[in-house]
Amino acid sequence: MTYQPYLPATDMERFVRELAEFVGFGDADAALVRETAPAVLARGEALTAALYEHFLKFPASARFFLKEDGTPDPERIERRRHSLARWLRETAEAALTHEHTYYLLTIGLSHSHRPRGPGGIVPVHFMVGAMSLAQTALAEAFAAELPADRALAASRAWNKLLLVHLAVLLLGYLPPRPT
Repeated sequence: MTYQPYLPATDMERFVRELAEFVGFGDADAALVRETAPAVLARGEALTAALYEHFLKFPASARFFLKEDGTPDPERIERRRHSLARWLRETAEAALTHEHTYYLLTIGLSHSHRPRGPGGIVPVHFMVGAMSLAQTALAEAFAAELPADRALAASRAWNKLLLVHLAVLLLGYLPPRPT
């Protein structure tokens, strides 16, 4: 079999399918994500609140959630939490569909190309860091809710899926060059 190079944004389904295969995310992983989704979604409010509290602890990330006077912008934070909760709900479906991949690409583009408020454009390292925080929060949720072997399996499945998501999000930042 010969590999045919392409630009991912021209064939997102292929990009996501190949990446899912590369990281080993298969049907059993998708089923486990969906099976453990209730444990995740039950903590959705707490997870999103904790993530934004974390962002506000650091001046470099807090700047994206501040008003012009330097105080936290509760409306902006609430909108972002709502957006994050939507992403979490959709992720829990484990669907790597055409629509979902373009939804992720749109998120990446909006973070990388649309300056908002005094913070400006979100640097790529914060997108990577946010995904790491999400993975850690999920692992902690599984450890608290599931037997150790199931918690490990759930963490592995979700991590594979989140890495596929991260790769799509990063396309908004770092479009690959043709080979």
